[in-house]
Amino acid sequence: MSAEPYLWGGHFEEAPDSALQAFAASLPVDKRMWREDIAGSYAHARMLANVGVISESDAKAIIAGLGRIAMRIESGDFDFLMADEDIHMAIERALVADIGEAGKRLHTGRSRNDQVATDTRLYLKTRTASLIDQLAALRRVIIQLAEDNQDVIMPGYTHLQKAQPVLFAHHLLAYFWMFTRDSQRIKAAHQAANASPLGAAALAGTSYPLDREAVASDLGFIDATGAPVVIPNSLDAVSDRDFLLDAIYACSTTMMHLSRLCEELVLWSSDEFAYITMSDSYSTGSSIMPQKKNPDYAELVRGKTGRVYGDLMALLTTMKGLPLAYNKDMQEDKAATFEALDTLEHSLSAVGGMLSTLTVNADRMLAAARGGYMAATDLADWLVGLGLPFREAHAVVNRLVLTVEKTGRSLQDLTLAEMREVSTLFDDQALSVLDIKSVVTARTTFGGTASWRVKEQLELAKAAL
Repeated sequence: MSAEPYLWGGHFEEAPDSALQAFAASLPVDKRMWREDIAGSYAHARMLANVGVISESDAKAIIAGLGRIAMRIESGDFDFLMADEDIHMAIERALVADIGEAGKRLHTGRSRNDQVATDTRLYLKTRTASLIDQLAALRRVIIQLAEDNQDVIMPGYTHLQKAQPVLFAHHLLAYFWMFTRDSQRIKAAHQAANASPLGAAALAGTSYPLDREAVASDLGFIDATGAPVVIPNSLDAVSDRDFLLDAIYACSTTMMHLSRLCEELVLWSSDEFAYITMSDSYSTGSSIMPQKKNPDYAELVRGKTGRVYGDLMALLTTMKGLPLAYNKDMQEDKAATFEALDTLEHSLSAVGGMLSTLTVNADRMLAAARGGYMAATDLADWLVGLGLPFREAHAVVNRLVLTVEKTGRSLQDLTLAEMREVSTLFDDQALSVLDIKSVVTARTTFGGTASWRVKEQLELAKAAL
């Protein structure tokens, strides 16, 4: 079989083995970048005409032909052939079939190496911008849920043991700030992609008088002042995939935060906690146990986090041993990146839906906050305020905890007489110190859980959006 059907096959006498053809093709993965590929070709054709490398008539024919191809792909009336290998060859073949000789001039002064790097950067800029919007939407949901439940008290935990009471709103806002940092990381990945490799050609640049700056501006590779951003080294332009690693790392960290939140949703929705009730629309049942209501979507987000971690390791491993410049291994970059982006996008949607539809069981949270001896630290601090050294105060309160543990009660159930049996320093004021609401109100440092501090934090969160 002749290799002639392949656009690169001029000096090959045989085509690749059919099984290897499918193995080597990136088209099933990279065809989603067709819009970016056509956008890059528009800009390249305009620039080639402007610098006199091709005629104005050829450029107009190319641009019109690309427009028709875009409409065909959009409508589903385009045949993607495995023999085309990738989206670049698929579009170029269709263009030549449509407009003839002029279509063959489009690839002048460029290589698939700088072409795919351009497409991928354009695609990543679009996807990261969308993720930033999704994160903003999730953060708004968290703010709304916090505002709607400002007075709800719940146990705060360390080591998954009850530690000190906090406002539920305060707990939620911890995730707001995590997702705020995630948004900043994704913005950084967006910025890292904002540089044009087009014009680097295969690896060394080209002898054609290309205007790389004009193409960069045309494609939106510009800085805050509107100046074009062009990668200054042609070898680096075609071989750099740091911007994809930045994006997958940002996705991984965001998924980690989503997973932590989903772990809490799973715990809180269990009968043992019962702090929240998940909406039926974000739960599933059991095929054998009629009473079950499972938080499957929260569990799936938690589980899919591992896939995104794997995508990061896959690309790091692919890149670690590659010499300059382009190598076929780098074709694997898109599968990992696309999976990470897709997984995060779906996970953000799922978590936003879960949070906006759940029911907060405030009474249950407050009842749980009254258990677990969570006023113990405050009572010890109160004794310190009377002059007792902290270690002695700690020991006194420990004895009180032991007393109520043996009788199955909480600290709030103690009488003043029982407390004075342990220390004569206790008086009526000590009983008010044990009140859970008082414990929360006392945490007045900046960033603390006192009600007015949480209101202050809500305003900061709104400003951060």
